Amino acid sequence: MLPCRQLSSGSCPRCILAPMRRPLLALAVVLTAIGAFTGGLAWLLDTPRPPAGASRAERLYLGLCATCHGPDGRGSWRAALFLVRPGRLNDAATLDRRSDQYLFDIIKYGGAPIGRPGMPAFGSTLTDDEIAELVAYVRALSRAR
Repeated sequence: MLPCRQLSSGSCPRCILAPMRRPLLALAVVLTAIGAFTGGLAWLLDTPRPPAGASRAERLYLGLCATCHGPDGRGSWRAALFLVRPGRLNDAATLDRRSDQYLFDIIKYGGAPIGRPGMPAFGSTLTDDEIAELVAYVRALSRAR
């Protein structure tokens, strides 16, 4: 091993970095594994493509909601992998007990205010008009059985 070269500060770069080698290597391995794992699971999160001529609400639903709620509102096994139990949007009896304003607020502000933190907030992503269209689309899903 070569002798340490002292810097003007009185420390050796090799000696400073030596204790950090293992943690840095471990971090690199962990980050690589996470990248491989999430890339490998990307197929689980694929959502169906909207059909040609789909409405804006249907495109938004399939792009933002279907991963957890399923393309037809019945829920998704994919969400269960992440220990999330999304609401079933195809159940007309349940949705009939909820006002449009309630659904609007859940989409806009997420589920955290009502104790359902698994539901993300889309208020910073969607306009109020888009959220209103999603509410109407969800209502249509619940009656499409």
